[in-house]
Amino acid sequence: MKLDGHEVSPSVLNKVVTAGGECTSYDRASKLLRVMSDVKLSAMQVSRLTGEIGEELRVARDLKAVQHREGRLSSAAQTPVPIACVQVDGGRIRTRQADAAPGVHDPAWKESKAACLWRMDGKTFTEDPHPELPKCFRSIKHVKRLVREIKNASSPHADRPKASDKDSSGLPKRLRKRSKEALEKRLWPPQRKFRTVVATLRDVHRFGPLVAAEAQHRGFYEATRQVFLGDGDHKNWTIHKLHFPKFVAVTDFVHVTSYLYEAAGAVTNSFAAQWEQYIGWATDCWQGRIEKVLEQMDDWTARLEPVTGAAAATPTDASASSGTLPHDETGSATEGSSHVPEADERKEDSRPCAVLARCLTYLRNNQPRMNYPSYRTQGLPVNSCLIESTIKQLNQRVKGSEKFWSRPDSAEAILQVRAALLCDDNRLSRHIFSRPGRQFRRRPKPVKCLI
Repeated sequence: MKLDGHEVSPSVLNKVVTAGGECTSYDRASKLLRVMSDVKLSAMQVSRLTGEIGEELRVARDLKAVQHREGRLSSAAQTPVPIACVQVDGGRIRTRQADAAPGVHDPAWKESKAACLWRMDGKTFTEDPHPELPKCFRSIKHVKRLVREIKNASSPHADRPKASDKDSSGLPKRLRKRSKEALEKRLWPPQRKFRTVVATLRDVHRFGPLVAAEAQHRGFYEATRQVFLGDGDHKNWTIHKLHFPKFVAVTDFVHVTSYLYEAAGAVTNSFAAQWEQYIGWATDCWQGRIEKVLEQMDDWTARLEPVTGAAAATPTDASASSGTLPHDETGSATEGSSHVPEADERKEDSRPCAVLARCLTYLRNNQPRMNYPSYRTQGLPVNSCLIESTIKQLNQRVKGSEKFWSRPDSAEAILQVRAALLCDDNRLSRHIFSRPGRQFRRRPKPVKCLI
């Protein structure tokens, strides 16, 4: 029956851990189990069982990374992968000191890193299948919401009042939802088929091997077309350089539009002028005319008051070619920092010249990864909305001002359970039903990190 020392069958254990990973708290998971499954376990018991399975998932994940490093990991893909899409990004999780007295000790925000690996399918084209700027990027309401979500804070250049929610093209306030049949008829972008998720609290150099191991296990390195998507954070491109050098590197177009929208507000004095300028720059970037946008911004920079100090720094030829930035693109704490500030703690220079300088830095650093017409011709995606959605799904369980996870074990365990639940391969249930039972329960010894 594969019973362990908890006297819980695999079927019940699967329900308990699923509830622990899906509900917003262990207390709610306990109540849900009692009502829906007649399983009477306290919140503490749900927490312990979820943590144990999460630790087992971590060990299995690390072992896969070791096998990948040693060349012993084989591909489990039964059919060739048409399009292998890897997207990476970072989230937020609040932690506390482990093995301390009751209460919260040494609280700190940490950056959780996540990757979603999508198997996609789509056609290639002899010419650009979508040369016009998509309607969503011409919708005032949609663009303003994107900017607020990406920047995580209001900006004087992003929140100007507007006359209506219709753009110059007459797009309605709410975009009509397309039916499944209509989506399947689209030639571009490619269709999503299958997803797996990797998440961790570790730094970028230990996160990269985990993503690479999952990619090899999925057969991504033998895919016909390969693409690696990320925002402007230089840590993402470090992973690409070390583990996915042959994948086509693409900078997320959504992040590009957020910078263009803010920069357009910095050089204009009304919303109508800002929107017109944004539409022009966004269209040029979408159609591959990045140099034209840079020339216009350089012209605007010469007109504005010179920026002094760090805000005036523009990328040198070396930094532009390497794609490195002094900070990540959200302005958050750099790699290795124990404190990740909230939005209200991040103070950015809101002067027009500083806003424009940040946009110029971003565009120049990412220019080699912004050949969007070529990517669309190859049938590749050009935005990282899928990983942004995955980060939100992770944060629904782990992020909250009232949630403190003991670092690193408790935080790492819940990330593994949550990531397994987001995978399309039923990973959590397969692990629970295949793990061996034991007659007597012993407290598991701590397992050292394998990578």
